[in-house]
Amino acid sequence: MTKDGFNTRAVGSGEIKDKRYGNVVTPIFQNATFLYPNYSEEKIEDPNTKDSYIYSRWGNPTVTALEEKYASLEEAGNALSFSTGMAGITSLMMSLIGKKKRVLSIIDLYGQTLSFFKNKLPRYGLDVDLVSVDTLNSMDFDMGKYDVIYAESMTNPSMKVLDLKKVAEKCKENHTDLIVDATFCSPYNQNSIKMGADYVVHSGTKYLNGHSDTMSGFVASERDLSAVFDMRKNLGASMDAFQAYLVQRGMKTLGLRMKQHNANGQAVAEFLKENSHVLSVNYPGLKTDPYHEIAERNMSGFGGMLSFRVKGGLDGARKFMKGLKSISAAPSLGGVESLATLPIDTSHGSVSMEDRKIIVVTDDLVRLSVGIEDHEDIEEDLSSALSQMA
Repeated sequence: MTKDGFNTRAVGSGEIKDKRYGNVVTPIFQNATFLYPNYSEEKIEDPNTKDSYIYSRWGNPTVTALEEKYASLEEAGNALSFSTGMAGITSLMMSLIGKKKRVLSIIDLYGQTLSFFKNKLPRYGLDVDLVSVDTLNSMDFDMGKYDVIYAESMTNPSMKVLDLKKVAEKCKENHTDLIVDATFCSPYNQNSIKMGADYVVHSGTKYLNGHSDTMSGFVASERDLSAVFDMRKNLGASMDAFQAYLVQRGMKTLGLRMKQHNANGQAVAEFLKENSHVLSVNYPGLKTDPYHEIAERNMSGFGGMLSFRVKGGLDGARKFMKGLKSISAAPSLGGVESLATLPIDTSHGSVSMEDRKIIVVTDDLVRLSVGIEDHEDIEEDLSSALSQMA
């Protein structure tokens, strides 16, 4: 039997259709509670509890439908959704406490993740060592010291690329769990589980939803996620039904959107590379990028995320941001609209100067989430804003 294609799964997998009503899309089960015990012979069970639905913090049919759709796209056996991406990361990591003793993570992380790893996890007995992406890719460390390795498929905001296949192979050999945050790739550009990761996490707020109008997070694995589910239930990090409906609706067009993000990201990166006001561009789709070959081995597309340094330092970067018209100066990423931000003000505002130097987050660095608009219009706005820096 031929497996359905990505877009077919994006549209059809996980949908709840009741022939009694003839609904085409999954309904919103806007319920806090459900009949329990449910004595109906036709009752539907929550797959996480193997019992009838009881309370939406535990499980909800609309949320289950979303999780099944996401699992289908990730090509993973099990998946859970969360109220935010950080809720997914924290629930997963907290579920490891008492089982795993030492974690190795890349230091080139989203700022909030880095803060959680450095300042929170050690308080609960989960020690975290930090290395660069390059050190992880080279495997120049003692694997035997670690029970878990944590990395991002592409780093935020420097766009360094994890050599996932290589790292996953070494982790399997050493029985070390590998967790990958693949938010920047989305399941369209990388199926981390198929490539050897034990767990993959996503901020669904970004590409999976794609419309900058709701928040969510996801964890997928071939392994049993009951401990993560229990942590989600206790932390109260569950997604509500209406949010699940919105994310599910956005997810149906993920493949179509990512195709345009990939094309626009490449075009805009090539454009910025030739602009006289730009010092450097970080985008793995550029053949001159130091991570281009790694990206080609580990990704099916290079995505819509890039960063670049502008001339004039912090003053030049602020002038550029003020000069943008159609591109919104705002944090977050992965939406249909193009967004630009200075990481020192947003994603890495809480990161120390010392760590910023290590991960090369400079005052003049601009992060750009390239949307699905016509790339010529994106380039025109960028050109206009850059010209005002002269």
